[in-house]
Amino acid sequence: MTVTLLYREVAGPLLYMFPGQGSQQVGMAEELAEVYPDARAVFSEADDVLDVALSRICFEGPEDLLTDTINAQPALFASSMAALCAIQAELGYLPRPALFAGHSMGEYTALAAAGCIDFADGLRLVRERGRLMKEAGAKQPGRMAAVIGLSEEVVAQVCAEVAEASGGVAQIANDNCPGQIVVSGDEDSIAVAMSGLEKAGARRVVPLAVSIAAHSPLMAPASSQLEATIETVEVRDPLAPLIGNTSGRPLDNAGAICQELNAQLTGSVKWTASMKYAVDAGVETAVEIGPGSVLTGLMRRIDRKGKRANVADAADVRKFCEQFA
Repeated sequence: MTVTLLYREVAGPLLYMFPGQGSQQVGMAEELAEVYPDARAVFSEADDVLDVALSRICFEGPEDLLTDTINAQPALFASSMAALCAIQAELGYLPRPALFAGHSMGEYTALAAAGCIDFADGLRLVRERGRLMKEAGAKQPGRMAAVIGLSEEVVAQVCAEVAEASGGVAQIANDNCPGQIVVSGDEDSIAVAMSGLEKAGARRVVPLAVSIAAHSPLMAPASSQLEATIETVEVRDPLAPLIGNTSGRPLDNAGAICQELNAQLTGSVKWTASMKYAVDAGVETAVEIGPGSVLTGLMRRIDRKGKRANVADAADVRKFCEQFA
């Protein structure tokens, strides 16, 4: 079976958003696979493509196996694609969005949803991405921390000052929404930056339970190896523009998308700018497709107008599809 997505034009501009690592949870998409044979087929193909019992890891865990980055990334990819296939099974088609976007690893899911890459290629890419990130983190451990209550400008300035003084790495990894920023870098530099950010007036600075410095120059070894893998994959123009993480701007051709993927592991995720672009472009409904509700929560912080929807289980699928029946 090859995952085939069939889109149909609908009234009202839609944005499809796909979650990244951190949204995984044991049991995700299990109900979808039970209710919708097409969703079950997604996991069967994923198991075959990767020669790993990915479905069992998703549905049964254990949690430490699922949260291992080498498993979490393809598991999230497959879960979001299964949700798309469930929508298509319910309606007989997929409502065509005006824009696609994915947060960090979710950008790969967005590419598969937009027809840029095949499902099997996407699975292999995110599995390799997870492996390379884990390997890079083992060789050069890093730290990440969430910063609450400071502007992007202040956080960037503190990180720049720390990096210049230490000669190390400290930078914004994710600008998630106003007042919620994640910083990333080497262990010593981020420790100093965390203290500086607290002194600068942050309400909270929370260390994340990771040992890698995602979206920072410490991922350069992983990025260069992943770039070689991307070059082996056919990348096509998207059926609708994809908002790039590192630019916050729409990408509408294969060349621009390849440049984005090559920059993504070491560059910052400009999610606030990405969502503001979608709102300014007239998007009325933002739909998070996959486990959790992180992205809809961020969207509410970025723009309180418009409709927000999550599609993670069978009830969500039916509720979302009611408006198109």
